[in-house]
Amino acid sequence: MNVVARSALVLTMGITIGHAAFAQEIPPVGDPPNRPVFRSTAALVSINVTVQDKSAHYVAGLQPADFAIYEDGVKQEVRFFESSTVPLDLILLIDTSSSMTDKMNAVHDAAAGFLATLRPIDRGAVVAFADTISILQPLTSDRAALDQAVRSTVARGKTALNTAVYVALKQFGERARTTEALRRQAIVVLSDGADTASPISLDDVLRVARSSGVSVYTVSLQPSLALARNDDTDAYDRALRTLARETGGASFFPKAGDLKAVYRSIATDLANQYSIGYVPADERDDGRFRRIVVQVLTGGALRSRTRLGYTTDAISPAGR
Repeated sequence: MNVVARSALVLTMGITIGHAAFAQEIPPVGDPPNRPVFRSTAALVSINVTVQDKSAHYVAGLQPADFAIYEDGVKQEVRFFESSTVPLDLILLIDTSSSMTDKMNAVHDAAAGFLATLRPIDRGAVVAFADTISILQPLTSDRAALDQAVRSTVARGKTALNTAVYVALKQFGERARTTEALRRQAIVVLSDGADTASPISLDDVLRVARSSGVSVYTVSLQPSLALARNDDTDAYDRALRTLARETGGASFFPKAGDLKAVYRSIATDLANQYSIGYVPADERDDGRFRRIVVQVLTGGALRSRTRLGYTTDAISPAGR
């Protein structure tokens, strides 16, 4: 067993569920009448695409013909396209290490408000991390349960940031790849300092992220004084930017008092995604990384954001 496999085994054994009543998997929410469903025996690559103009305003109303999708330079045929109706699974990761003690009240209010923006067809989950990782609330549409999970968090211990993201991707990303009804998935991770307790490296996290298709948004709370920063925190911020860029998310570096505004920005970003799916022209499962490029063919200076690519072992039959 290699090092990563041993680490994954240890991590799996170390995950805790906050409430015994939620130890079993939550069944999916039923399909509303107009919910888009894609069923196929073919391997589908799904991507979430955000489009903005030169003033960073979101662009709505685009159609499939407005996009060109390339995989390793080869144009792909779009098989699935929706602008806003695809349900969202939002996984909120909250740093509860001891350095967060004076920020927890602000975090509780901002995170609870963020989860309250979910639509009836969406689901949320709450994961706390310090020395260990605790899934306080698995995916659910119960807004009261999500609020309770957020407000139950208490600060203590060190910061196992890489471990938390790794576990969340493994725990929730598999669901995105095996459900027959497409759902968007996003992880929003909040922390205030460098990783101090993870056996998992950023490279390990990126490897799993590339095979999951989950967008990762990173929020790094900044100290009040610039003098509080050091080489470790600067390296940590660079790592968060890399993780967000690779997965098609975005990174933010606010003060604690600005957290509500940041969560509103992320909610707006998620509400303006286009969901696009294609079956790769090259169907070989050769385990290599394939780069994705999305071009917006109309509107001149429009720019798109999506994940940079995927590894071929991430393709799963959509109807499995």
